Amino acid sequence: MRRACIFWAGLRCSTWLLLGAGVWNSLNYTVAVLIVTCPCALGLAVPVVQVVATGRLLRRGILVKSADGLERLAEADTVVFDKTGTLTLGRLELANRAGVRDAQLAVAASLARSSRHPLSQALVRAAGLSVAHTVEDVREQPGMGLEGRIDGRSVRLGNRDWIGVTGESDESHMGSELWFRHGEEAPVRFLFTDEVRTDARETVNRLKEMGFAVILLSGDREGPVTAVAHELGIADYQWGARPDAKIARLKELGASGACILMVGDGLNDAPALRAAHVSMSPASATDISQIAADYVFQGKALAPVLDAIAVARKARRLVYENFGLALAYNAVAIPLAMAGYVTPLIAAVAMSSSSITVTLNSLRLNLRDTKGGY
Repeated sequence: MRRACIFWAGLRCSTWLLLGAGVWNSLNYTVAVLIVTCPCALGLAVPVVQVVATGRLLRRGILVKSADGLERLAEADTVVFDKTGTLTLGRLELANRAGVRDAQLAVAASLARSSRHPLSQALVRAAGLSVAHTVEDVREQPGMGLEGRIDGRSVRLGNRDWIGVTGESDESHMGSELWFRHGEEAPVRFLFTDEVRTDARETVNRLKEMGFAVILLSGDREGPVTAVAHELGIADYQWGARPDAKIARLKELGASGACILMVGDGLNDAPALRAAHVSMSPASATDISQIAADYVFQGKALAPVLDAIAVARKARRLVYENFGLALAYNAVAIPLAMAGYVTPLIAAVAMSSSSITVTLNSLRLNLRDTKGGY
């Protein structure tokens, strides 16, 4: 761009000299061309919008972590949600405490405290001060569970397959579950209840109105996933989805042309968050999920998903407008300067005015409420 400006200025100076305009006038015209062709407005078209949009989202409790996150979010047309800790609050409570012995709960919670998974944390809270066992060789398998050794005996905590539970699954309890096995003892089942975010249904409905396809992918059992999907009106849902299954589904959607926004919080969501076109994670998520996500939002509501989409879409429109304003300025000012109708002073005022116009247009992002709109 700089070379082009210098080229046209040099060409204009040579032309005026050949036409007999004199050295002084030729230099005046050349300086005017150099000032007019300064690409300040074009250079401000994108970064000013990004700064304003990022600031607006930050005031709403949404941290933008990726430099091109706004652009990619504006392109999204499909939203994929995790269940536990995303559509639900993740504040789980042990539902069958009375049916579990204190010793079993203490041993299971000793292993569970090594994990940030919401179910593990709920188990630790239920055990309270009774967590006292030292666990060695702890290993966590995303989408499956934990394993380790206590007093030389193997311990496992996780889903049915991880523990090796056989037989038909009892779907009478519509909440989440964890299974625990201590050595060769019979497996113990822990049942949990959770609460759907208060605005989850409203958010899902609004996304549908905006033209988004909404999908639920969860590693939980069929019963809880189906119940939440029906409660929120999500027709496309999948249970028992391990990390590799989530990635496979995202790739399948991407191959069909979908631009996916993934919203998740768990350890097993991190690969999917990274694989999606753009991703969001609540502040209560595991560290690895927050690192993988492009956005992190605070609070108990799901509305920040709508806010981020609305701001991203309006930011994209303002970027297009800024480019239009900058190009219109260049289309008018450059020919006038080349023809000798613009003095250096007028050129400086025009160039500054174009930059101010682009900046003021970018600030329009703060003038109207874009919550849930675009």
